[in-house]
Amino acid sequence: MEATQIKKERLPQLDIYRALAILGVLHVHATSFATVDAIDSRFYYIINFLNIFFKYGTPSFIFLSSFVLFYNYYDRPLTKSLITNFYKRRLLYILLPYLLISIGYFFVRLYQNGLLNSSLDLGAQLPVFFERLAKGQNYTHLYFVFISLQFYILFPLFLKLFKSSKFLVRWAVPIGFLLQWGFIVWNKYELHYSTKGSLAISYLAYYMLGAYLAINYDKYKVWLTSAWKKQTSRQKRATIALWGGWLLMALTHVQLWYNTRLLGAKYDSLWYEFLWNMHTVFSAIVLMQAANWLYQSGWKKIIAVLTRIGELSFAIYLVHPLWLAFYRLYDFNLNPVTDDYLMWIYGGMVSALIVSALVVQFILRRIPGSWVLLGSVPRSLKPKAPSKPERQKKQESVAGESKKSVDL
Repeated sequence: MEATQIKKERLPQLDIYRALAILGVLHVHATSFATVDAIDSRFYYIINFLNIFFKYGTPSFIFLSSFVLFYNYYDRPLTKSLITNFYKRRLLYILLPYLLISIGYFFVRLYQNGLLNSSLDLGAQLPVFFERLAKGQNYTHLYFVFISLQFYILFPLFLKLFKSSKFLVRWAVPIGFLLQWGFIVWNKYELHYSTKGSLAISYLAYYMLGAYLAINYDKYKVWLTSAWKKQTSRQKRATIALWGGWLLMALTHVQLWYNTRLLGAKYDSLWYEFLWNMHTVFSAIVLMQAANWLYQSGWKKIIAVLTRIGELSFAIYLVHPLWLAFYRLYDFNLNPVTDDYLMWIYGGMVSALIVSALVVQFILRRIPGSWVLLGSVPRSLKPKAPSKPERQKKQESVAGESKKSVDL
């Protein structure tokens, strides 16, 4: 028997979570070139730290996507119309933008490679485009959207399985880790699939963690939302373990890559996988708690800014590489070992955030139909419907004008 639909509490703090996640993505992308170019810089530890510490961005988005889907759909009857509407929305607001933005970035890549000229044989490039489209590779960041599309295809199946089995819900997280790591080991020793980062199974632990937490949110809500002073002793111990484990894994992950990049150390590839996995899994829950704390902090201006960034995070994700590509054209011939180079690198991150946010906000607010390229328009940017008194006043005004016309 299907569970009756329950009206879910809105969680506005999740926009702050999205803002923290997109900040992670921007830090990684802004420092990617510097990890190679600035190897002799005295600030290399900082550059490496920024590049590795903030790698939580993409996994956190996958975790959050799963959390939101299961939070909103788990208690609803699994009907044909529900599935149809689910796929319709993803087709319009995810797949269509993915296709169109991939076309745009395909031409950007042609330009960067010096191939966008009068001698270009576009017909010969179409197979290349579609091959990259099928792998999320038309630009370096589009793999995330491709992964999300894979999970959207699988979501109704996961939802049906979880709704039909409490056993699967209870063991969702261990099952997610088991399947993800089974694939990692299998790929290392047999498959040797070079682009496994574009496959959803590489992120299944985050997806299952998001599903588990969403389904059991009432059980963990008090701990995740309570400020430190209001937590019980048991909750404080859990918080210390969470944040302590997060810092330990993050800093060890940073050091591993520092040793590899600067000192030439070599480790088994499974160590890189393990530390990345542990670092980012801890990050997914840390960000959930941090977002709740920030939302309750009373810092109204900071909350407003983070909320708007979170609302625009998908669009910012799609367009920010364009700004970074343009920004890097003007490096002023800086020497990578100088202090100015570090400032220029971080300036890329800050400017990518500000420029991307302002541009996509303007487009989504001012240009009708922009959702086909940038995804759904946030509610706060949509034109506000007139209130009931305003509608009534307008109707009376129209009626009055009509009466005057009749009188004339």
